[in-house]
Amino acid sequence: MDQLSSLNLEHVSLALLKSHGISRRPASAVANETDTLTLMRKWFFARKPDAGFVLSDFPATLLQARVFDEWLEARDETLTAVFAMGRAPEAVVVHYRSLGFFREAASAHSW
Repeated sequence: MDQLSSLNLEHVSLALLKSHGISRRPASAVANETDTLTLMRKWFFARKPDAGFVLSDFPATLLQARVFDEWLEARDETLTAVFAMGRAPEAVVVHYRSLGFFREAASAHSW
């Protein structure tokens, strides 16, 4: 991640985006997933075309990964690489590995 800080990339943290709209009411898993996708969709389609980005905590589920792929396709964009930092959900890792985007964390220092 230190090497990424030297690049001109937008770092988007789902946790920080969510903190601006914290609600005191408990949300169901479905409502939480819907809120996450709505928030990230708003960010994704408002960003400058072809601007680089690093996402934290998103996509965290296979559904989020598939929806994110649809957004990329809608803008005729593609990922360069996906790195799992920490404990990434296995389904998301398998998804991006099958698409050829997943890179092992050990190889992150080699670029």
